[in-house]
Amino acid sequence: MTDNNNNNQAPAKKKKHPGILKILQSILAGALGVQSGKRQEEDFASHSPWPYIIAGVIFTAGFVVTLLLIVNWVVSK
Repeated sequence: MTDNNNNNQAPAKKKKHPGILKILQSILAGALGVQSGKRQEEDFASHSPWPYIIAGVIFTAGFVVTLLLIVNWVVSK
């Protein structure tokens, strides 16, 4: 007789893809320097670094453009 009862085994955990909101929260927290160690570990355990890289580049470009617009507005007055 063979025992095919596998109820005692825990299912393998799949790495979930981070959601858009989680990526944005991580990017903003990292930019402000308030990222928690636990959250950083979750980010590094993510499936792929590309969503974070792309969001970081977009955030940085938007930040630079915003600063340029503010400086041009202040200088023109």
